[in-house]
Amino acid sequence: MPSLDPTDWRDLRMLGHRMLDDMFDHVSGLGDGPVWRPMPAALRAELRAPLPRGAGNAAFAYEQFRRLVLPYATGNLHPAFMGWVHGGGTAIGMLAELLAGGLNANLGGRDHAPIEVERQVIAWAAEMLGLPASSAGVLVTGTSMANLIGVLTARTHRLGAGVRRTGLGEVRLAAYTSAAAHGCIPRAMEIAGIGRDSLRMVPCDADGRMRLDLLSDAVARDRRAGLVPFLVAGTAGTVDIGAVDDLAALAGFCREESLWFHVDAAFGAIAILAPKLRPLLRGIEQADSVGFDFHKWAQVPYDAGCFITRSAEPLLGTFAGDAAYLRRESRGLAGGGTWPCDLGPDLSRGFRALKVWLTLMVYGADAIGAAVQQSCDLAQRLAARVDDTPELERLAPVALNIVCFRYSAAGAGLDALNAAIVADLQEAGIAAPSTTVLDGRLAIRAAIVNHRTRPEDIDGLVQGVLARGRARSALAA
Repeated sequence: MPSLDPTDWRDLRMLGHRMLDDMFDHVSGLGDGPVWRPMPAALRAELRAPLPRGAGNAAFAYEQFRRLVLPYATGNLHPAFMGWVHGGGTAIGMLAELLAGGLNANLGGRDHAPIEVERQVIAWAAEMLGLPASSAGVLVTGTSMANLIGVLTARTHRLGAGVRRTGLGEVRLAAYTSAAAHGCIPRAMEIAGIGRDSLRMVPCDADGRMRLDLLSDAVARDRRAGLVPFLVAGTAGTVDIGAVDDLAALAGFCREESLWFHVDAAFGAIAILAPKLRPLLRGIEQADSVGFDFHKWAQVPYDAGCFITRSAEPLLGTFAGDAAYLRRESRGLAGGGTWPCDLGPDLSRGFRALKVWLTLMVYGADAIGAAVQQSCDLAQRLAARVDDTPELERLAPVALNIVCFRYSAAGAGLDALNAAIVADLQEAGIAAPSTTVLDGRLAIRAAIVNHRTRPEDIDGLVQGVLARGRARSALAA
């Protein structure tokens, strides 16, 4: 029978060493090139090729990668990438992906070391967040999936495991989150079959935090109307401005009202590793469940999200199956205790835990916390530059690492002007901020996440915004 392994490993081994050297060169020289560059239409067309039928050449395929893919990536590894909350990755994480690919382990179940590595990562996550040692969880693609698991787990906790068989029936559930919450929360309600109309988007205060008084009013109103409140989703690091809800107050409210308290801490959770920022997360240790990403502030390569809850029972009640081919045994490869496929929706699962484990083993939690603090310090530097520059206007408070501002030294059309400034900066490869809309005004949004970002990158962003703003204003005059 033919095998897909090479008959002679020498050529492939040499190509592999070249790939590794090239990627080390790429990562070590990130600051020397543009942040991002648009992919030419002709090269895009080359990627629209028919399905290959015959055997190809590995060296040629790699050259195609170097020519068509490598120069046109997202740019989030670059120190001047500040557009979205993307981690910068590390060389250790890159190597971990190589090792995980070599093992090709399926972490759905069975008794093998990679699952023990994931269990250790979950235990470290619980320790980091102050959750009990009994906590259980799974690594997932990202917090969008983690928040979906949170909605499903809260639903089953409120209605019982029978809901898996019979569905919601006549029960009308209601959930609550911040008006500034990530869009994956409404989507989770849709996917769960509960519907986004059953999610109350509670208004925020001036600092972007969910208002507890309005939350209380909404829960009471729904109870009077015959609905069944079941979930409050707090936010630690809102997507637009990085605000953190009063998690301790929300936890107390949920206890009083017998509601499941989930925290969407997609990037904010890792701030707990920075001593100066830790007080902002007070109350997260009281959550029933937390979703967050290692691939953001912890700098683990994509993807590496995490869902964690205080014990395994709610997850087992929501996801455990009884298929004969997944039956656990007392010995052999089918042993090993509770399998991850019973704690989440996936059966086929890659070894994403290895890159988290190696990242924490090599750098340690303190160094990651210091990188988080550095991001927030740089955000304060940017906010100060904006506040001290008459042509610029800050549009939101800075709770963590996100600064929203705009070029305002012009007449009408500021939204279009600032959108053009951002596109100019991106296409020139100078910096990569993004945009958002706050109180009806388009803002330049700088999310500082990358451990490689330095003060000169902040200054370069400000100088770039001013130069493009002045040039475009002069043309319009």
